[in-house]
Amino acid sequence: MIHAYPEMYVNRAQAILGEAFDYAINDCGILGSEFADLFIVSKISNEIEHGNPAYVSGMSGVELAIEIIFETKGERIKIEPIVKYNRTPQYWIGWVVCYYQWLSNRKFREIFNAICYYDLEKLYYTLHEADITKFVDVANSQLRKRFPETNLKRIRNLYGISQNELAKRAEVSLRSIQMYEQRNKDINKASVASLFNISKVLGCSIEDLIEL
Repeated sequence: MIHAYPEMYVNRAQAILGEAFDYAINDCGILGSEFADLFIVSKISNEIEHGNPAYVSGMSGVELAIEIIFETKGERIKIEPIVKYNRTPQYWIGWVVCYYQWLSNRKFREIFNAICYYDLEKLYYTLHEADITKFVDVANSQLRKRFPETNLKRIRNLYGISQNELAKRAEVSLRSIQMYEQRNKDINKASVASLFNISKVLGCSIEDLIEL
């Protein structure tokens, strides 16, 4: 899968979004669910999704939070951040969601729609000391429930092509296309030739078709 920005910037992006959630919620007194909503409707979430260097590595989390609040509420926050020596649950939420967005290429809106802020708070107590792959597994499960479409079906519909036409142009059986989209056949185990032909027709990469 092609990511919006190089892996070398992921830790920095996670720290920035983690600090933004921590500052907005714990220092500015904004409800967690409210700040999550402000974030996903802001242009800034879109900029992070597209890997804009200014937002994934070029500012502090406090600066990011202040910009989000100003954009969405028209309020210029001037509250000094409180020095913290441990990561808060709110920091963890921004931190893991940022990582998952980078890994999955999902929109932040989709992630928070599948796992609301309060569910993320609950997950903190069982997952914050675990490897981040544990959170990825939980998030994948929730996203599949909320958005059951496979990547193949989603991309095919965006491209505006029928299953039958895709099968003919990619020289893959119609039944295989149907089974991939219904998760009755694992597209991750398809031949490289089949995946290449499908991706070529849909104008995407092979990685875009792979399911996490």
